[in-house]
Amino acid sequence: MQPIKLIIIIGPTAVGKTALSLALAEHFSGEIINMDSMQIYRYMDIGTAKPTLDERKKISHHLLDYVEPDESYNVSRFVRDAGRAIADIKSRNKIPLLIGGTGLYLQGLLEGIFPMPPVAGDIKQQVKNDLKKKGCRKLHAELELVDPLSAGRIHPNDSQRICRALEIYQATAIPWSTHLHCQQEELKQKNSNFTALKIGLNREREILYQRINERTGLMLAEGLLEEVKKLLTMGYSPELNAMRAIGYRHMVKYIQGEWSWEKAVELLARDTRRYAKRQYTWFRRDQDITWFGPEDEDAIRNFINRWLVSAP
Repeated sequence: MQPIKLIIIIGPTAVGKTALSLALAEHFSGEIINMDSMQIYRYMDIGTAKPTLDERKKISHHLLDYVEPDESYNVSRFVRDAGRAIADIKSRNKIPLLIGGTGLYLQGLLEGIFPMPPVAGDIKQQVKNDLKKKGCRKLHAELELVDPLSAGRIHPNDSQRICRALEIYQATAIPWSTHLHCQQEELKQKNSNFTALKIGLNREREILYQRINERTGLMLAEGLLEEVKKLLTMGYSPELNAMRAIGYRHMVKYIQGEWSWEKAVELLARDTRRYAKRQYTWFRRDQDITWFGPEDEDAIRNFINRWLVSAP
């Protein structure tokens, strides 16, 4: 059986993924699978910049407005749910387009996720004590002795991941890198029926930041504050992970009187710009992504056409 062809459009927030993905889905007879960790939630529309209802009527969307704000959702659930959506779309002879900016979701789907082995509380406490007593770099040196591959990819100052790697080794007597390799090989076998074309969208930093500032103003004008007030009235706690996302936590700070309106707006734009920078840094590590500007629609169409013809 031939592998299922996936078209993937990724890039930082506000770069222009939605408009392009709608045009591509229409042109190539495709359906869109949401790959944004916030657009997965119901009732959170303005702050997540979801496609409009009219846009969703034109093209079928999957994993959008999918779970409640207080429902736990993670990479493993996305991998499972996206797999089902891909099979559903393929069954109707449509092309799945995965659109979003959550790099961890994409990595989980195509490369596998690492299920953390259970670690006893006493091991966690011992590693924590060692970190406090010996320091981060000493633990990194210890990690090099038992798991050089993990030590090589973890910065000597990254205490969280160093401790995690040592916990896993002490709990299982198997290096984290070995666990990860085995899991990825297993997933490759499961996902051998996928072949993916990764297209990245980017703009000049100044233009992207200007778009982010403009989007911030538009979200506020469209009623982001009212959306957050409604969520709180519905009983959703401000402590939920979903409510701590960019935009929502800023409005909560204002509602609770911790920030002035001016501070909330300023930090909302600033934190969105920082998030876009982190997204771009994440995606730049993937050598399989071909980069375009969002305005290069004709070039992107031609690129996809060539791939559809040549890919197995």
